[in-house]
Amino acid sequence: MSFIIKNLTKGKLPRLPFVKIAVAALGKEYEGSLVVVNSRHQRELNRVYRGKDTDTNILSFPLEKDAGEIFLDLAKARKDAPLFERSYSNFVGFLFIHALFHLKGFDHGAIMETQEQKVRKIFRI
Repeated sequence: MSFIIKNLTKGKLPRLPFVKIAVAALGKEYEGSLVVVNSRHQRELNRVYRGKDTDTNILSFPLEKDAGEIFLDLAKARKDAPLFERSYSNFVGFLFIHALFHLKGFDHGAIMETQEQKVRKIFRI
């Protein structure tokens, strides 16, 4: 697996095993990246690619069958974590796993939730 993490902000990522989580969700043949961006950049991505002019904590973009990109707004994730009764670090892991399954082609629903739960259980998220 090739999974690159690029932080374009001054914020620090929580200590999570991002690559191991990605391998558990996507397999060893996947090529992807996690890009940490500020709120303005994230909102622009959401507006341009999804037609939604709103803030969002995470976005995922499948590029090919075995390649994709995830964009994460740490400030928004920190703000949203209490709404989901999760710590900041746990919530970032939760969001990351959710985004990985979107890269894999899953849509919201029971099947996606079941797959996410399996990975969350492994990493205690």
